Amino acid sequence: MNLPKSFFVAAAAVLILVPDLHAGWLLVCNKGEQTLGIIDPVSQTQVATIAEEGVTGHEVIASADGTRAFVPIYGNSGVGKPGTDGSLIRVIDLATKKIVGTVDFGKGVRPHCAMIGPKNHHLYVTTELENCITEIDPDSLNIIGTIPTGEKESHMLCISSDGKLGYTANVGSGNVSVLDMEQRKLITTIPVSRETQRISISKDDHWVFTADQTAPRMAVIDTTKNQVTSWIDLPANAYGTAPTPDGHWLVAALPGAHKVAIIDLTTFKLARTIDVPAAPQETLVRPDGREAYVSCDASQQIAVMDTQTWTVTKLIQAGKVADGLAWAGN
Repeated sequence: MNLPKSFFVAAAAVLILVPDLHAGWLLVCNKGEQTLGIIDPVSQTQVATIAEEGVTGHEVIASADGTRAFVPIYGNSGVGKPGTDGSLIRVIDLATKKIVGTVDFGKGVRPHCAMIGPKNHHLYVTTELENCITEIDPDSLNIIGTIPTGEKESHMLCISSDGKLGYTANVGSGNVSVLDMEQRKLITTIPVSRETQRISISKDDHWVFTADQTAPRMAVIDTTKNQVTSWIDLPANAYGTAPTPDGHWLVAALPGAHKVAIIDLTTFKLARTIDVPAAPQETLVRPDGREAYVSCDASQQIAVMDTQTWTVTKLIQAGKVADGLAWAGN
């Protein structure tokens, strides 16, 4: 069969524009310019930016099929600080690189951390001024319901692998709310410190980690007991954390020290620290576990780390005040 020359030209264009399907995209919220950045992890370059048309998105998550990004528009303030109160979530098609939908809450709620339910693939977003999590149908973009956290400044969320339990870091309250995601109920609240930030869950769902903001240490919560059972001492206050897929390591940003801590989860001890550019914020480990990424907002860069050697192999230039990270793809 003879194919026209135009077919091969089009096919070549697709090969150039579409990344390795096994690699996916790394997404970054460039807070200082109100854009979503798309990074090709193969070439390790930011290949596109999409204007969010709002001030400003701090966090991002990809849809379960990796085709869209959800960017909550939080506002121009810090958590618990005065400023504008965002009321929107932008939905961005990653193929066309355009906004294709918007969730409008109709009032300021400061939507912040977005997560995808691991089983039902629903969109869950912390709606900070409402003291709750909002559950959204990712296709119709309709609000399905809310889950009360019982606390102010519920800033970040993590969800168990079966989708049944959620945990929020309540910044100013200094505690963690445990949520029944299916029944949309608050189960209990776990005291941690005067102030806590960021949150993640181990791959086996047995441990939840959140960073004490009053001392250089990480709280370890036993999810079978719903209480802090141990602390991990660190050289500086921690922020964003992410476990590796094998469950062995926890990657933690140390903004004030310009370092990343690598914590051994078999011993709950600090294994090493790695120098990165100034003010590391969020950490993300790609699904295959080969690399970890850290957003460094002061330098407008993403540090790429090899998880076998725990060395920085590349600094990717992103946008101003690079913060929230997400993975779109396999």
